[in-house]
Amino acid sequence: MITAFRMALRSISGNKMRAALTMLGIVIGVMTLVVLVSLVNSATDSVTDAVSSLGTDLLTVNVTDDKGQPLDSATLSQWAQDEPAIGAIAPYATINATAKHDAENGSMTVYGTTSSYYEIEGLKLLMGRFIKMTDVDNHTRVCVINKTAAEELIGYVDCIGEEISINGSKATVVGVLENDDQSLTAMFTAGSMIGYVPFTTLPRLTDTQNTDVTTFCAAPAAGVTVDDARAALDRRLLARFDEDDEAYAVTSLDIIEEAMGDITSVLSILLGSIAAVSLLVGGIGIMNIMLVTVTERTREIGVRKAIGASRGTILRQFLIEAIVLCMIGCAIGIFLSWTILRMVTVITSSLQMKFRLQANVVWISVLFCFLIGLIFGLYPANKAAKMKPIDALHYNG
Repeated sequence: MITAFRMALRSISGNKMRAALTMLGIVIGVMTLVVLVSLVNSATDSVTDAVSSLGTDLLTVNVTDDKGQPLDSATLSQWAQDEPAIGAIAPYATINATAKHDAENGSMTVYGTTSSYYEIEGLKLLMGRFIKMTDVDNHTRVCVINKTAAEELIGYVDCIGEEISINGSKATVVGVLENDDQSLTAMFTAGSMIGYVPFTTLPRLTDTQNTDVTTFCAAPAAGVTVDDARAALDRRLLARFDEDDEAYAVTSLDIIEEAMGDITSVLSILLGSIAAVSLLVGGIGIMNIMLVTVTERTREIGVRKAIGASRGTILRQFLIEAIVLCMIGCAIGIFLSWTILRMVTVITSSLQMKFRLQANVVWISVLFCFLIGLIFGLYPANKAAKMKPIDALHYNG
């Protein structure tokens, strides 16, 4: 076996340019497989980590058909008290409004909600306070703004007591929040001005008196799983909406993670299949060049057989040469893939994403290349092994 391996290396080194061109298909195939699948998996891992950091225990409910029994904030508060599995519930609604202060104005995303929203979303105050239940009950015209809104609209952060205009209605600033860069909403509102007003005050900013709850968020109680909290919400909602589970939808971040995992799996299989085609093309190139090699070395085969080399010895020699060609191409492809991924990581460093070789993809590439060398090298090797010594010795090609 060692002798056959040495002979394979000697044969490859004796025709460096031909060997390099032969291995090119394998190199490109391995790079395609390793780089594409590693990029997808690494990007997915980064996004999944980001989603996980937001907390996967947040439940969001959207009511699409209230069956003539609309929800209100008082009902949700009662559910939170009566259901041990539910730690907190907060209704919310969102509008895009025009905010003004003196000569400054700009677009602001305004949330109407209750005090529990602060706990559920994990918001952080810089100064002042968040919305209280008394604000909700009394329809108080107060607001809490984020740091960006304070700086861009008012001009300074310490602005408690200042009045701003939201869609023409005055509201007193009672709190300033740190800019939210952790919650799910931060993915869509980064760098924007954001304000929070009492849930019952928001309708006045839109010329409507409708205070029905169509969207709310909830968090499980301490020590309770998100599945148990979801089950508790389902019981309440089904009882409220005549056992119609299509009247509402409950979503959570763990569902998003599962969906991303499914999408990644499909993409990996698709990209892997494309790369497999490239490797098969490379395998055909290996078989083609091995057939040429067998033809060129016909007299050598005849001599070796004449001095006693068995069919198995000849078969093993050419089969090992095909496998060695594939494995060298595989090694070069993996090294170039690592180099490319490192370059991509440096180029996209601002996105704080790390692209790295996926060990499972590397092992799949190695195994696939070995099988390609074995399968596509078998026919040329068998052709060489079946030659009759007398015919090989008389070959004058």
